[in-house]
Amino acid sequence: MGFLSRDAPAALRAGVSVATPLLVVLLIDRPHWSMYAAFGAFTSLYGRTRFGAERFAMQSGAALALVTAVLLGVLTSVLTARTWLAVLIAALIAGAGTVLATVAEWHPPGALFLVFAFGAVASVPHRLADLPAAVAVAAASAVFSLLVANARSLRAVRPRAAPTAEFQPLDVRVKLQRAMPSALSTSVAALVAGTIATGFGIGHPYWATVAAVAPLAARGRSAQLVRAAHRIAGTLGGLLLAALILAPGFGPYPAVAVLAVLQVAAELAVGRNYGVAMLFITPLALLMNQVAAPRPMADLLGDRGLETLIGGAVACLVILAAHQLTKPHPKPAEP
Repeated sequence: MGFLSRDAPAALRAGVSVATPLLVVLLIDRPHWSMYAAFGAFTSLYGRTRFGAERFAMQSGAALALVTAVLLGVLTSVLTARTWLAVLIAALIAGAGTVLATVAEWHPPGALFLVFAFGAVASVPHRLADLPAAVAVAAASAVFSLLVANARSLRAVRPRAAPTAEFQPLDVRVKLQRAMPSALSTSVAALVAGTIATGFGIGHPYWATVAAVAPLAARGRSAQLVRAAHRIAGTLGGLLLAALILAPGFGPYPAVAVLAVLQVAAELAVGRNYGVAMLFITPLALLMNQVAAPRPMADLLGDRGLETLIGGAVACLVILAAHQLTKPHPKPAEP
């Protein structure tokens, strides 16, 4: 049980960072702001293995990216052709986010949360007048997460190694070169999954995009395929738990309490087994939807399951295709 004591502080910070902004928007009677608050709070999910200034720097970069994703989501949602435009922009964010995460060495790696934030916000109709509130709420939530995560560690004195040239231009160029194949694969997976889900008219096409992007954050073909399998199996199992959790029809305040518990459980599990973490992440995502804008439970469960299958299948195909295109081919023997 040692991992519980090791991971518990980060998990509790995540739970507090997510639950508190949600409670605030409920107290001021703005439940439709809850998605902005939640995505700003995702700042707390970064940098759990870092300390002091390193954690603060990583989380600050992630916070800026998350708020930007919310901003782009609102701007996209006001357009007439937002449905298909969102698919294209999500693919671009998937690629750009992968590059950014690689160069900045984010933990967790990849563009998953940026794509999730953009897709969820872009899927909801907005007016341009909603933009200031969306950005302000997301930014305030992100700042709160930074304070929760760093108030203690910034005061701590930790031994540091000699300064390194981590962000020297040469190193950045090398990181960019390494990031480009993964960024391209991630963009293609996001584009294909989003196109399929949108073309079939499924209720939440960004869920397929997220499911396609998530496995590609892992390193290596085998790890990516395992992550895709965990995503599918964990989501399907999580739908059963979600059905039990959503069935009582919690009011907003009990729902936030359940969200906090699920967030802590997911953070405790994610470092050990991604499939187990998905058992908690799935009802967490669905409950977030219900707090912001309640919908029929059967529709939510069906959309989540179908779109995860689509995204997972697309991810596997892209992983295998990328491997075939990049593996060295033996030269033909000379006569």
